[in-house]
Amino acid sequence: MWRIFWSDAVAVLKDERARKSLARYFAVMEGKLPARFLMCKRVKVSVDLSASDEELWRAHERGLKEFRKLLSRIDAGKAKLEDLKQPETSLLGLKVELAKRILKSCHFCERRCGVDRTAGEVGVCGVGERSRIASEFIHTGEEPELVPSYTIFFSGCPFKCQYCQNWDISQYPKGGVEASPQTLAKLVEAQRREGARNVNWVGGEPTPNLHTILEALNLCEVSVPSVWNSDFYMSTEAMKLLFGTQDVYLTDFKYGNDECALRYSKVPNYFEVVSRNHRLAFADAELIIRHLVLPANVECCTRPVLGWIAENLGSVVRVNVMDQYRPEARAHEYPEISRRLSAEEFERALEIAREVGLENIIT
Repeated sequence: MWRIFWSDAVAVLKDERARKSLARYFAVMEGKLPARFLMCKRVKVSVDLSASDEELWRAHERGLKEFRKLLSRIDAGKAKLEDLKQPETSLLGLKVELAKRILKSCHFCERRCGVDRTAGEVGVCGVGERSRIASEFIHTGEEPELVPSYTIFFSGCPFKCQYCQNWDISQYPKGGVEASPQTLAKLVEAQRREGARNVNWVGGEPTPNLHTILEALNLCEVSVPSVWNSDFYMSTEAMKLLFGTQDVYLTDFKYGNDECALRYSKVPNYFEVVSRNHRLAFADAELIIRHLVLPANVECCTRPVLGWIAENLGSVVRVNVMDQYRPEARAHEYPEISRRLSAEEFERALEIAREVGLENIIT
C-alpha cells in the first residue's frame, strides 16, 4: 500500500469545506460509493453502434437521463452497483464509439480543426490517432485532497501558452510513448490497488485524447475517482461525452478576457467557451478550479475570473488561487510577464477572492 507522507493530504480528510464541496469524490475515494464511469457501464442503451451519428446522439441523450436516475438511486442507497448486470451495449460503450467517430473530423476542442486523425492528419494540437504519454507517476504536488494522485501526462496541447511550465510536453506531441487504452486501464487498476486516491488525466492536455481515456475507463474494473485536469476548452460534443464519466473536473480558468488569452495562449473566443464549460461541468459533477495569478494581470484576469466563479457557481466551490507562476518557455518575450509574481500582487488576488465572497479558497 502506498503511504501518504504529506501532512496536508491527511489533514484535508477532516476539512469540512473540502468535504462539503467534494462530498461524492470523498465517498468514491473512500470506497463508499462507486466511480461514475462504472455506473455508465451499467446503463443500457438500445441502439446499434453502426447507426448514424444522429441516432447515436439521440441514444446518448436517453442514456444520460437513465444514468442520472441510476446515480440518484445509488447515492440514496436504493440500488447497488454490484446488483446490476453490465449490458451488451452500455452508455460508456456508446461514448467510446462517438469519440472514435469525432476523430474523423476532429472537434474535441473548440478550435474545431476538422482534420481526419484516423488518416494521419493532425490539427493545432499535433496529436494523432494514437495517444502518446509523456510520463505517468504518483503525483504528490496536486491539491491535498487529490494526493497521492496517479497522474498521466499526455503529449500535445491545443493551447500555445507562452509561459507553459510543461512546454516540453505540451508543444511536442510526438514525444513520449504510445499507450493503448488496454495498457492505461491496467496501470490505473494497479495504482488504485496500491493506494492512489484517483486517476488524473492531464498533459499537455487530455482533450485530444478523449477517445483513449473513455476506452480506458470502459476497460477499467476498479472503482477509482476519475479527474479531468484540463484547460477547459472542450467542444460541446466533448463535454457531453464527459458527462457521467468524471468524478472531479480539475479546471484551469486562466483569463478574464479574450485579449489576454489570445496574447498569451494564442487561443480565440476563450472566455465564452471556458465559462460555458464551467457551467456544464458544475451541473454534471464536482469541481476544483485553479487560477494561476499572472504578474500585471490581477485586474484584467484575476478579478473577472474570481468574480464570475462567485456569481455563477457559488461561494463554496473549491478554488485554488495559485502563486506558482514563473517565467518559463517564451515568457521573456512579454515584458509584463517576464518576472515572478510579487507578494503584493498575490495578496491583492486573495483580497479579491474575499471581496467577491469565495469561501473555499486554497493556496
